[in-house]
Amino acid sequence: MFDSLKKELSRRALLHRVGFGFMAVGVTGTVGNIIKPAHTLAQAGPAPSNEPSLPPEKKLGWAVVGLGKFATQQIMPSFAECKRSKLVALVSGDRAKAERYAQQYGVNPKNIYNYQSYDSIRNNPEVDVIYIILPNGMHAEYSIRGAQAGKHIMCEKPMANTVEECQAMIDAAKKANRKLMIAYRAQYEPYNLATIKLAQSGKLGKLKLITSDHGRTLNPKDPADIWRMQKKLAGGGSLYDIGIYSLQATRYITGEEPVAISAMMYSTSGDPRFREVEENVNFVLRFPSGVLANCTSSYGYSDTKRIQVFGSDAVLELDPATDYYKHRLMIKDKNGNQEQKIQEKNQFALEIDHLSESIIQNKQPKTSGEEGLQDVKLMQLIYEAARTGKTIKV
Repeated sequence: MFDSLKKELSRRALLHRVGFGFMAVGVTGTVGNIIKPAHTLAQAGPAPSNEPSLPPEKKLGWAVVGLGKFATQQIMPSFAECKRSKLVALVSGDRAKAERYAQQYGVNPKNIYNYQSYDSIRNNPEVDVIYIILPNGMHAEYSIRGAQAGKHIMCEKPMANTVEECQAMIDAAKKANRKLMIAYRAQYEPYNLATIKLAQSGKLGKLKLITSDHGRTLNPKDPADIWRMQKKLAGGGSLYDIGIYSLQATRYITGEEPVAISAMMYSTSGDPRFREVEENVNFVLRFPSGVLANCTSSYGYSDTKRIQVFGSDAVLELDPATDYYKHRLMIKDKNGNQEQKIQEKNQFALEIDHLSESIIQNKQPKTSGEEGLQDVKLMQLIYEAARTGKTIKV
């Protein structure tokens, strides 16, 4: 299953093979305060705690595994805004790099691990949760080993390369009696949660259609993109990396699971970026209520993160929809265009604290391992539909 990845799996060895550090584009926050909205929105999804921040000694300790761009530029700085969580350990194959970040974030040097000493984290009572931020092909192994070390697990999306790996992660967490959460940041981000509420409250009328488009240019000169061109590490191409945002949007906006899937896939002939992974995927989903969803993912055009929801009475447009810090929500109806102003919040801090709160209260996280498994199942069916040209019944 993933045994081949277990050989020579130190970060340093892998860096030598693929060229540089790892970056996992994560998926996140909670509905924030609405500022002068055109519609009154109730709160949706898990709310951040109204209680004051816990004192440092009572916050849950987190270890970050993988010190690539996403970890160092987004996740680690976000702990400063967490109420229930603190950064206490780092796992990296580059000791000097880990020491620099440990000094920056006040992490005790004794809490720096490499990929060979990773399992000894079981002996560190300061670490409650491990956050896996590695290439997709490494998620299963390090999540399973982390659970076996007695730690709760946050894993970046997509959960793993295969359905079998996802199930193994779920089984390992259950056996260890640990929580497993997938870092679907958009399910905690205020604008996306407002979109869910608007769509499901009837404010748009009867839902008819959702379109969701996510694209970016895969840059072979960017060290952070090198592993994304390798199927063994990436699992797939644009669908696995950013198309998963399009897929997720249709599921959390409708609150339903698709019953039929059709798809097409195309990669530019002769482009060395796409020897192993796909460039473009277009897929259509049909939901039990009759809602259709037209979705796209691409590694071939400039940055796009757009969701549109078409109802019988109004159209909602969220663009950018899945940015880290900037979102815009418009409602178009008979009264014209109305922009929804919502307070932006740190979606990474919100999702991190959600898992800590779930652990403290012994509750199932909103985006559990089962949620991650479902997306991998559906993406595999999208590939099958594209490969066969047939509509797949789910």
